[in-house]
Amino acid sequence: MTTAKVEVPPKLRPVFRGQARYRGAYGGRGSGKTRTFAKMAAIRAYIAAANGQTGVVLCGREFMNSLDESSMSEVKAAIASEAWLTPFFDVGEKYIRTEGLPGRVDFRFVGLRHNLDSLKSKATVILAWVDEAESVSEAAWRKLTPTVREDNSEIWLTWNPEKLDSPTNKRFRESPPDSAKIVEMNWRDNPWFPDVLEQERVSDQRRLDPDTYHHVWEGGYLTNSDSQVLSGKWEVQDFEVSPSWDGPYQGGDFGFSQDPTAAVRCYVAGDTLYVSHEAGRTGLELDHYAPFIGGKIPDFDKHVTRWDSAQPGNISFIKRHGLPRSVPVDKWKGSVEDGVSFLRSFRKIVFHSRCPAIAKEARLYSYKIDRLTQDVLADIVDANNHYIDALRYAVGPMVRQSTYTLSNLG
Repeated sequence: MTTAKVEVPPKLRPVFRGQARYRGAYGGRGSGKTRTFAKMAAIRAYIAAANGQTGVVLCGREFMNSLDESSMSEVKAAIASEAWLTPFFDVGEKYIRTEGLPGRVDFRFVGLRHNLDSLKSKATVILAWVDEAESVSEAAWRKLTPTVREDNSEIWLTWNPEKLDSPTNKRFRESPPDSAKIVEMNWRDNPWFPDVLEQERVSDQRRLDPDTYHHVWEGGYLTNSDSQVLSGKWEVQDFEVSPSWDGPYQGGDFGFSQDPTAAVRCYVAGDTLYVSHEAGRTGLELDHYAPFIGGKIPDFDKHVTRWDSAQPGNISFIKRHGLPRSVPVDKWKGSVEDGVSFLRSFRKIVFHSRCPAIAKEARLYSYKIDRLTQDVLADIVDANNHYIDALRYAVGPMVRQSTYTLSNLG
């Protein structure tokens, strides 16, 4: 029996192991997810045909007016990239099918909105791969699912997230099926991320606004900038800490259940707040705080760190287990709003590129929006704020001082 070695990004390996009805990946440009799913779709077709099976691998997008708008070129390139695989495929200008095997599997490329009905009763679909799945409508998903009904048939999807309320996001990210293996994939997860794309990414990071950059490269949603609490106030760039800066200031937010433990280090230089380091993890036990955070933020234990004062027992514990300079942050009525106002008082908040989690929160940390009028409200949504809270705690004494000064002036 011949064994073939297939290289896939490490983060995608668990997605293709074992049984699953749904397999997928979402994220930004350069992750390698589309090419990997194209390759694995070809391998799935080969395995089925080698076992004597006859059927169809359905490659769909919401709209497809011609093969130029399909995933055909990706599948062709994927087959060509595996020398052992190419002899088992007949690749024409307008078709792809297996050959020289006991069974036969054809690739079909369709637009889900208008072309799926013609296929429903005419083909045995063993696999459906939906690329650019963000734009797929709820009607199309309801139509596709019963079309892929053979024993052990599967539905795969790849997409770049755009809207929180998209049918794809709701189905496969907010409430994924139990039989789903779906991961986030971005350029950092691609071990073969090419230099030419790295040059484009760095250029886009300088040129684009943070919201657009994170959508394109980091798989972020396109958010309503008017509702973003820190809109227009932050950017991501590499920097070296200057000895003339004030700091370091450190803050931490305790994790609970699915909420991550979050810690940050920052500095103040004039009218700019620099966030140099972050550390965070879901499910981090208190006795692991010191080694884990210390491994991400050098000499974290040597500086005062302000933690959520609602957890005095936790602060007492970590002080005795490696973080002796941990103290509770002062809180008062309106301290969240005062802290946010203080953060917004900086001309710019700069996150180092090694701090992707707080940059992600800065995009998503938002005011509530009226459901009927879509007006931006004054209340802040209590979400996407673990690293932001840690940052507020880090500068807590400055927030208190600025609030006191302003109240005296009033």
